Amino acid sequence: MSSAVGENTLVVALVRFSKAAACAAGRSWVLISGAEGFTLGQLLPSHHPRIDFGSPQRLTCLSLRRESEQGGVARREQSSTMGTPLFLSLFVILLSRGSPAACAGDNSSASHGTAGTSEKPIALNNIVDAEAFISSEEVTVIGFFQEPESQEASRFRLAADRIPEVPFGLSTSPDVLSHYGAAANTVTLFRRVDNARRDLDLNNKDIDAEKITRFIRMNELRLVTEYNPVTAVGVMQSSLQLHLLLLTDKMSPKHSERMSSYRAAAELFKDKILFILIDSNLQSNEHTVSYFRLKKSQLPALAIFHAPDEEQDVLTLDEVSIERIQDFCNRFLQRMQEKEDKPEEKVLNEEL
Repeated sequence: MSSAVGENTLVVALVRFSKAAACAAGRSWVLISGAEGFTLGQLLPSHHPRIDFGSPQRLTCLSLRRESEQGGVARREQSSTMGTPLFLSLFVILLSRGSPAACAGDNSSASHGTAGTSEKPIALNNIVDAEAFISSEEVTVIGFFQEPESQEASRFRLAADRIPEVPFGLSTSPDVLSHYGAAANTVTLFRRVDNARRDLDLNNKDIDAEKITRFIRMNELRLVTEYNPVTAVGVMQSSLQLHLLLLTDKMSPKHSERMSSYRAAAELFKDKILFILIDSNLQSNEHTVSYFRLKKSQLPALAIFHAPDEEQDVLTLDEVSIERIQDFCNRFLQRMQEKEDKPEEKVLNEEL
């Protein structure tokens, strides 16, 4: 395979090995440079809610075309015929640029929830308690067990101690397990941002407290989630197909004020748009900024895109306000609605 790569094209391949453990879903990822003509297509398998840490070897090949930077307000629309979805491309960049520290399970999620409970995990003895627990926070985790003192439950408690800001519950009630369709020795993460759940089977003896912790860190999407090599997995698996990115400098004196407005706007579009924070200070995010034809001097900026057809829009901001964010999102939603209506209008005209 030739090592020559075109000036405006970056082609990479990801090889995942079943018995290696690292930051991405408990597996090791190896980045291989490829020739410009290396276009085997997208082979990334669709997500299955139950993660299997012993799956066979797979190969993923992704290609990403980078275009030159442009100043001012940028707007891009991409054809649905592109070989690689945008966020998969950004995920590849993160894996290639991400620091080892991110793989250790550090939490850099842009969360502002409560700092955990005094008793972890909380005993959930009935369905009412379990439902109230799940609805109490943006992200909650429940361990479903038959025996509260089993080895699997002990690993679960160790993981709970490592993540103080996430509420953990534990239930051995047959009624609760049946209500949620959970098998014994299962860790389930519930998130309100897209009404999704993720299950992890602890019957696999290779699943220790570290892997439970990594599983939670990868999937704890919130109203506003900071994008990094760990949270990228959960972002790609989200059922929300419309993503809004705030590209900004977290070291700015205005960061706290900007985040306050961004979170408030996220509440308005809950269940519709996934709000993501991109810290421009991180080297791993430099390519993300340039991908949207932006320079650091133009930030803060908003970038929105629709995952299925990769239609997108970018807006630079002097001030991050709820009104500006709301207007930007509404205009894009209206455009998407008009796009959906056009095929119906065409069919009606043909019938007439």
